[in-house]
Amino acid sequence: MLFVLLSLLWGGSFVAIDIGLRDLPPVLFAAMRYDIAGALVLGYAAHRTDRWRPRSRREWTLVSFLGLFMFGAYNALIYIGIDHVSGAVASIVISLGPVLTAGFATTLGIEEPPNRIGALGFLAAIAGVVLVADPSPGALLDTNTIGVGIVLLGSVSFAFGTVASRPIDVDLPLSTVQAWAMLVGAAFLHLASPLRGEVFSAAAVTPSTVAALVYLGVISGAVAYALYFRLLDQLGPTEINLVGYTEPVVANGLSWLVLGQTIALSTLGGFAAIFTGFALLKRKALLDAAPIFRRR
Repeated sequence: MLFVLLSLLWGGSFVAIDIGLRDLPPVLFAAMRYDIAGALVLGYAAHRTDRWRPRSRREWTLVSFLGLFMFGAYNALIYIGIDHVSGAVASIVISLGPVLTAGFATTLGIEEPPNRIGALGFLAAIAGVVLVADPSPGALLDTNTIGVGIVLLGSVSFAFGTVASRPIDVDLPLSTVQAWAMLVGAAFLHLASPLRGEVFSAAAVTPSTVAALVYLGVISGAVAYALYFRLLDQLGPTEINLVGYTEPVVANGLSWLVLGQTIALSTLGGFAAIFTGFALLKRKALLDAAPIFRRR
């Protein structure tokens, strides 16, 4: 039930981003989201844990690394990308994340290199992204392709941060790590926003903007990430990565219901190819995980 709830909360965030980008510059919008989420999670950590802030250099290194790659660069690129393509399409590109995570884990020597079937899965996932991008003949840099490319770079940043931070082992509560990583990411986004020429005066405060910020900061920010880290501890990284394939279903369904957006057949084919690629790469782990979900 928690897994389904997390899928709903994160899937809905793509619709909220689409709505908020009507009135807010993308990077500033992302920064404001994590101002809210980081402050809420830090308050929770201060009241419910015995360690509400990092102390050692190793702990600050971890939260800074996560903040830069998993909250800062990732969200800057995602929000800029969604300024070019719909949130529903972006959610499908982001579903490549687990495949990229496996690729980085192999590159950094954390996991064994894939065999032929695994390599075929990686190629299938890449082909899926090409289908989603759906470049126009003779115009490889059309708006859709640019947007998909930017979102893909964001997914690369998140996957790299996930894998490269694994060796940095610290004795710090997850909520404390999450809070400070969010705040570091927010600080990065606030610095990046004016570098893109974004100004606060360009933002429009409307009821829909406020609702989008509340949803992204409180619901899909503080609450959803708390669920994510809890499930990560219970299920493990392979199983929790499956949320990346339920999010797009929710995002596309809500985008159709709330915003009236439709999705191209090529995009659906791309999603199928990406999921197939992940299943081929992680087929053994998924089979091992099946009894866990049956028990639950």
